[in-house]
Amino acid sequence: MGQPMAANLAREGFAVRSFDLDGSGSCDSIREAAKGADALITMLPDGAIVRDAVLEALPALKAGAVVIDMSSSEPAGTRALGAALAAKNVAMVDAPVSGAIAKARDGTLTIMAGGQAAVLKRVTPVLKTMGGRIFHVGPLGAGHAVKALNNYLGAAGTLAGFEALLVARAFGLDPKLMLDAINASTGRNSTTERKIPQQILTGAFASGFKLALMAKDVGIAAGLARGLGLDTPYLRETLRLWRAAQKQLPPGADHTEIFRYLEKRKIPSRGAASRRPRSRRKPRRST
Repeated sequence: MGQPMAANLAREGFAVRSFDLDGSGSCDSIREAAKGADALITMLPDGAIVRDAVLEALPALKAGAVVIDMSSSEPAGTRALGAALAAKNVAMVDAPVSGAIAKARDGTLTIMAGGQAAVLKRVTPVLKTMGGRIFHVGPLGAGHAVKALNNYLGAAGTLAGFEALLVARAFGLDPKLMLDAINASTGRNSTTERKIPQQILTGAFASGFKLALMAKDVGIAAGLARGLGLDTPYLRETLRLWRAAQKQLPPGADHTEIFRYLEKRKIPSRGAASRRPRSRRKPRRST
């Protein structure tokens, strides 16, 4: 995601320096990339990695710079990092995105931003080079909360869409005809509109978004709910299925490959479900 986003920044005239552990950046270190920058943008796998990268870069950042975390990170961790940066006169905005690689390439990502309005206004010209729509959803951490909830809904919709396809296939329905009807009805979602026709029916399984990242984002949403004292059984079950699939599928599996996990699942036999372990208690003596 970060490479096409950086390319759009450069295309719009921003001076861009980049660093990546895989060696694809233009600089040899984080600090070299961050030195004297007005804005430091992170697009990384999780919040812990973001924190490590930002704190490594911090000595090279000038006072008044803004850190823009566009990763999917844990909201509480984002607020803690923001407080550490504020002590060094560096501001922070969390601005995670939705739209996958295709929209990263054409600069039409949806951006969910959290932070102070004045700080967001300063970096809006930067964000506009990468996003078609920018939503200020609240204070620092709010962007990451909305992103986690968005991906939870996407993850749940993916499971529902894939299960519907499995039922349709077993019943002998033509998947394409079924999708035409559903996508003109209330059941349509991104899975019925794009994932099933583009990834499953074609056998591509190459959306560009890893299963491990989806599981991580659903976990963030579950942690948020748990921390707020909310009982969210559907969220818990969604997380359980994604984590179970993560254990069964290869480490680099695309998130659409959860379909392969689902199609191998079988209904437990009634006998297995009804059998209970025998009690080892000794029978009571009658009196």
